[in-house]
Amino acid sequence: MPLYHSLGKIPHKRHTVFEKPDGSLYYEQLFGTIGFDGMSSLLYHVHRPTMVKEVQKAVDVSPKAAVDHNITSRLLKGLELKPEDDYLESRQVILFNNDVHIGLAAPKKSVTDYFYKNADADELLFIHEGSGVLKTFLGEIPFEYGDYILIPRGMIYQIHFDTDKNRLLVTESYHPIYTPKRYRNWFGQHLEHSPFCERDFKLPQNLQTFDEKGEFLMKVKKEGQLHHMIYASHPFDVVGWDGYNYPYGFSIHDFEPITGRVHQPPPVHQTFETSAYVVCSFVPRLYDYHPKAIPAPYNHSNIDSDEVLYYVDGDFMSRNNIDRGYISLHPAGIPHGPHPGTYEASIGKSKTEELAVMIDTFKPLKLTQAALDLDDGTYHQSWLE
Repeated sequence: MPLYHSLGKIPHKRHTVFEKPDGSLYYEQLFGTIGFDGMSSLLYHVHRPTMVKEVQKAVDVSPKAAVDHNITSRLLKGLELKPEDDYLESRQVILFNNDVHIGLAAPKKSVTDYFYKNADADELLFIHEGSGVLKTFLGEIPFEYGDYILIPRGMIYQIHFDTDKNRLLVTESYHPIYTPKRYRNWFGQHLEHSPFCERDFKLPQNLQTFDEKGEFLMKVKKEGQLHHMIYASHPFDVVGWDGYNYPYGFSIHDFEPITGRVHQPPPVHQTFETSAYVVCSFVPRLYDYHPKAIPAPYNHSNIDSDEVLYYVDGDFMSRNNIDRGYISLHPAGIPHGPHPGTYEASIGKSKTEELAVMIDTFKPLKLTQAALDLDDGTYHQSWLE
């Protein structure tokens, strides 16, 4: 996150004495990435952040491929995923490769009796239904329908929901997630032509410090295992921090679409990037204004990437029989495009009200059994006239 932020109390200089009111010291921690070369934050704890009291069981949560070499276009009915009480148990990976795991979640209860961190992957949560607060040791971020919540790897968090009806699209990224480089100048500031800017980000706020010792359950995801550990002090004991490495939110409703006289390619919708995949946001926008423009997308072959589209809400003008929460998968090398009739029907239309999230991966995706359980089974034939 190329934007400096600070909360709470910090000393005047880094790596210097920072005393508590009783004269003892706060404990400094570097929360950094890419060794000592990437984005980082400096945290100041009431207690040592290293106090592991017990290492308990580990549960295998690595996704298993039900289809390894997929060449079939798929349509998954995402809202048919059964809700579960627990946040982590509700998360089901449906598509994955070595770079990214794409999943769904329908948790009914907040995380209050344990703390969680993903030690391997950045997490990008998209809130389709529900609202609440992401609570971390760097502060809190309120979220609502349409929010992306980006949680850097290693971030300790709990998630509190306002209701028991929540739907999330969950992306676990084994490569760092950034905003597109072409949107930023050499200082890291978003440029004038960027479809969003720093003003749109939801930064951590309301830092709460807990000075408590005892037994605190921490669930740590690492190398496909969910490790259970007991910490001797409350993980949210940070009194202050500053830096660049922290969670933040961004609403899809604040993405300003780029339009043109003729149909614009998907990169104009790009919201996040990694070295292995991109995330795009399709939002309500005016259609192309050339007098002979065809607003519907042209057929394209997806030669270098698998395309995943999560349909959020609205009127999906290039697709027939698509409902909210559906997920389409178009594998690399297989042409796809608008459904029969939608190409012609788009001519003369002035705008679209669709809302969707797209993830394009540069390596093929494998399907889990959870994906097959949601598959309609006939989508690959839906272009037949």
